[in-house]
Amino acid sequence: MLEEHAKIVQFIGAADGITGRKKLQKMVYIAKKLQFPYKEKYDFHIYGPYSEELTLRVEELCNMGFLQEERQDKGSYVQYKYQMTDAGEHFMEMAQVPEASPALKICIEQMKEKSSRFLELVSTLLYFENFPKEEQIEKVHVVKGKLNYTEEEIEEAFSFVMNLMNEKAIH
Repeated sequence: MLEEHAKIVQFIGAADGITGRKKLQKMVYIAKKLQFPYKEKYDFHIYGPYSEELTLRVEELCNMGFLQEERQDKGSYVQYKYQMTDAGEHFMEMAQVPEASPALKICIEQMKEKSSRFLELVSTLLYFENFPKEEQIEKVHVVKGKLNYTEEEIEEAFSFVMNLMNEKAIH
């Protein structure tokens, strides 16, 4: 019944915590686009692909005590850090969610090393993956114009996706 909730707890546990709501959204979206079994529905919002379902799921998991949300005051903004709790670990066992695959762990590890800004670029490119590469780039410049992504960043994003796909294929 709460299998999708358990998968999110597992994701955050495999990451050993995730700092930033936007980063969490992008990481789950990218994993979903790489054919990992996440069912959250995504729409395009100001910061790229966004899932209201994921936001609600995380909120419910915090309320149930399976995830811990820590508010970090950064002066001009508040950042949130999510950690799996002991109760969350027990919940995953009860839900009988299999351990995260080596491919998923590698994917999460590599995404966690990247900035939210970069993951926003990657997820936006993936959102437009059905278009030819040049059109994807054009769309990024239109919808993310204020972020002034460079050609180098865009090429790095394409390489990053290919690398993640290759890692998934290997493991």
